[in-house]
Order: sequence, then C-alpha cells, then structure tokens
Amino acid sequence: MYRHLPGRPRRTVPFLHAVVTSGLACVAVLAAALPASTTPAPTGTAAVPAPVPRAATVLFEEGFENAPGAPRLLTSYTGAPPLAETYTADPAWLTACNGWLVSAADPATAPAGSGCGTSWPSQQAMASALAEWAGGDPAANHAVTAYTAGNPGAGKTQLETVQPVPVAATGRFLTFSVDAAAVNCFAAHPLLEFSLLDGERAVPAFTDPIDTCTDADTVTANGTHVGTYAGDDAVLFSGPSAGVRMVNAQASGTGNDGAIDNLRVLDATPQLSTAFEPDPVGVDDSTTLTFTVTNTTEKAAKRGWSFTEQLPPGLVADPGSATTDCPSGTVTVDPGGHGLTSGGDLAAGQESCTITVRVTSARSGTYTLCAAATTARHGIDPPGCTSVTFVALLMDAHARAVTAAPTAPLAPADVTCTEDPATDGAQLGNTHVGSSTGSFTSATTHAAGTAGTGGARTATSTATVNGLHLLGGLVSATTVTATATATAPTALGTIGVTGATTLTGARVGNTTLAAHPAPNTVITLPQLGTVTLNEQRVYGDGRGLVVNALHVRLTDGTDIVVGGARAALTRTPGPCPSP
Repeated sequence: MYRHLPGRPRRTVPFLHAVVTSGLACVAVLAAALPASTTPAPTGTAAVPAPVPRAATVLFEEGFENAPGAPRLLTSYTGAPPLAETYTADPAWLTACNGWLVSAADPATAPAGSGCGTSWPSQQAMASALAEWAGGDPAANHAVTAYTAGNPGAGKTQLETVQPVPVAATGRFLTFSVDAAAVNCFAAHPLLEFSLLDGERAVPAFTDPIDTCTDADTVTANGTHVGTYAGDDAVLFSGPSAGVRMVNAQASGTGNDGAIDNLRVLDATPQLSTAFEPDPVGVDDSTTLTFTVTNTTEKAAKRGWSFTEQLPPGLVADPGSATTDCPSGTVTVDPGGHGLTSGGDLAAGQESCTITVRVTSARSGTYTLCAAATTARHGIDPPGCTSVTFVALLMDAHARAVTAAPTAPLAPADVTCTEDPATDGAQLGNTHVGSSTGSFTSATTHAAGTAGTGGARTATSTATVNGLHLLGGLVSATTVTATATATAPTALGTIGVTGATTLTGARVGNTTLAAHPAPNTVITLPQLGTVTLNEQRVYGDGRGLVVNALHVRLTDGTDIVVGGARAALTRTPGPCPSP
C-alpha cells in the first residue's frame, strides 16, 4: 500500500518542514528545590502522553516549474538550482504521447511528432486539476503526463532521477510523496511503483502500486481522479545520497492515462522522546522511564530503528522491568543497570510505540537525560531533555543537658541536617551550672537519624539529667528527661512530630511535680519568675519540634533550660529548619 498524506498540500507550503534539534547535550545531576511541608509532595499518576507526530522533512521537491517556453519531454527538463535535477525514462515512456511536461498555458495543439493528437487538451486538464488540488495556478502549472497511444509494457521505468539527492546523515528513514492524476478510469489504470535508489540498489517504498483511479482523494467535474500519496514502507537509508525511480506496472495502453506533479523525497525518521512518571519520587522508590518512538505524519512503516541510552551516575535501571510494545521490539538493560539498548519497528499506520523500564536512585537529586545520553542511534532522532527528582528526607536532631546563657550548652549531641543515618551522644559526670546557679550529678544526651524501608526516616533526640539542684534547691529533681521525634513513612509521606517529658522526684519550691506534665505547664514563682514544664514548640511549618523538660525564667534575666531536645525532618535539598 501507499498512504494518503493528511490534508491538501499547498504548492507555496507543500509540507511543514520539520526542524530536527538535538536538544541540550547533557547528562547531569542537579539540585531541585521542593517545598517543605508536612503534607505529601505531589507524585502525579497520569500516563505519559504520546508526542504529536510531526511532518516529515522535505529533502527534495520537484514541481516541474523550471520549464519556460514550449512543452518538452521529461528528458529535456532541468530542475531549479542548486541541484538542477534531470530525469531519464525507458524509451517506451518517452514515445506515443508519453513523458510530456504540459500546462494549460501551452498551445492548444499537441507538439509535432508527440503522437498526442486530440488527447492534448485532456493532458492539459490533468495539469490544471493537479494545480487545483495542490492550491496552485491551474493555468500555469506543469505536470508530467502520459496518454498512452500504444502498449508500453509492464515494469518499465516511467521516471528516474539522474542527479543524486544529498542526504545529510546516515541511518535516516526516507520515503517519497507525489501528487498523481488519472483519467479514462473505465479502462486500464496507471499502476505507479516508487523505489528509492541507494546507489545501484533500488528499495521499494510501497507494498502495492498507487492506483489513483480506485483511490483518489477527489474526482473533478470532468472525471479527473486526483490525490496525494506517500510511500507506506520507508527505507532505512545508509548512503550519502538518494534517488527516485517510478515504474508503471500497467502493461496496457488502453487507458493507463495519468500525470504526476510535486514529487518529493522525505526524511521520515521517527522521533524518540523520554519521560519519567511519577515525578518527584522518593529515594529507593522507583519511577517509570518511558521511551516513545513517534512516527511522522505519513505513518509509513519504519523497520529496524535502534538506540542505546546511557543513564547518569546514580540512576539505576531494573533489568527485570524492561518492556516494549513496539513491533519486533527488543530491550536489554546492561549489567549494573547503567543503560539500555532497544530496537524495533513501527508498522504502517502506527503512530507510536513505547519502551519502559523502572529506574531508582539511592541518593536524592535531579537526574536529567538529554540528547547526548542517547548513543548509537540508527533510524531515530534524539530526544530533548527530561528530568526526574528523587527526594530524600534530611534528618536534624539536637540534645542539650543544660543550657544557661551566656555559658556554652552542656553535653551537646548533634546530628545535623543529614540524608544518611547518623548518631551522636555525650555524657557528663558531676557538673556545676555556672558559678552559683546549681549542679547535677550526671547527664546523658543522644541524637540520631535512622532509616527505615521505602525512604522512611526518623530524627530523634533525648536529654537526661540526674541529681538536679538549682537555685539553692528551689528547683530539684532525681531525673529529668526530654525527648523529641520527627518521623515520616516515606520520603514523600506526611512528617509527624512528637515529644515528651518525664520527671522523677521533681519539685519546684514546695510543689511536687507530676511525672508526665502536660505540654507547656507554667508554674509561677512569686516575685521571681516562672518555670515551664514540658515546654513544646513546633517549628519549620510543622516539620520540627522543640521539647524543654524544665525552662526557668527569672526576672533578673536568668534563663536556664534543663533537658533540651529538638528534632526535624525536611525534604531535600533543604535547608533544615531552625527553631
């Protein structure tokens, strides 16, 4: 079969000339900012949309309009520069009213010796009909006509290019397009077979001949059948230049009357595109990388395209997840999951097909695929850039035994804004708080960031003070413990914060304190100040929590925190929040 091209091409703009761009030649890992929130980040669930097919690129077009003066045979015609194409044909298609370039502006009588006789006006009418179909000038348009006055015989060349048509790169899919007309369809039909020439090799660009009589786009009032046709079987071309050969498979001269115009050689190489879904995704989770091979608008068959994709460091493909729905498709993930190789076909009429593979990363960051990542391309155009962001949770945890400004905090333990699991701790024996504020017999602090499955993370801190004696015994306790925790089940899950204070043998003045005081319980010290028990304060838009077991504030400016803990989680790249 051949294929009708969509729409009616205009002579002034016969095709949308596709511009193939390589995109940015980069494979990079970049930082990506995501909003901090206690709610899950959006992941997206929509399927990856298939790109819209683009028009094939016109490499060569011949409208047979470089023909001033009287009508002439095809072999006497030279096309416009710079190529200045010339043509040849079998002798049977250059005699008996065959092979003439005709327009309605030519004289109304046939050239002497042409053998056309009274058929000449019908030939001029076909040239006009082709112009009307293509949006040209019916009076001035030229077409190559054949009004067979004898039996030409089957399988003979009716038109063939002489000058090679340059092809910019190897490994391109080429096909043809032509406007064709036919009359006298009650008799034998012209049967046009097109081949592309790769040196001496003729490669058919069709599966069945073009029969305008039975498959016209339109039929004019005077019975001229007209249409625009493209090959349905594109040729994967390896040479630096191409040619076109048109053979008429109809042997009979009874009928077999037609014309052609607007001959084109088209680069119909399909386009590769890439997309990730979902995006963003948590570290250690996976996202689907989809490669879409999109046909050009004429939807000719494209057999034998292939490509290799290199993944950026840190992005790993799962070999067992690779699939393709492309005809004759293959996909292989290389050892280690650092890239893949795929190949296959597009069937005639098929708009697109896909290759998919699951990819993951153990580290946060944005991974970008651009044209340079697609190597060893054959019969396919490179994709533009696409990215996916892997999100991790940064863990931030801090504990202090006692903080009494202006002296430095005692027994600090710190895990500071890390993506990787970490722990820190400190211990102190009998220690004075300031010069006369008080003392404690021992203290232990601990801060940690721990990892669970599926990107789960927990930041926690604990501060414990034993044998506390402050302000001459105004505040005392056997044991004081504060704990703060921030946790999330996945990198994109909801961040939750919790805290607690535990007191043993604790007193403020003559008041014995509960073991688990409610958050932010305030005890007033008349004329002295206040003591806040289990002081809790959320910060960082709910991603962090401060817990102070005892917070003493006196009117003379004394400010003491006993058992201070805080913990927070935030999504990469941060920064981690401060209280």
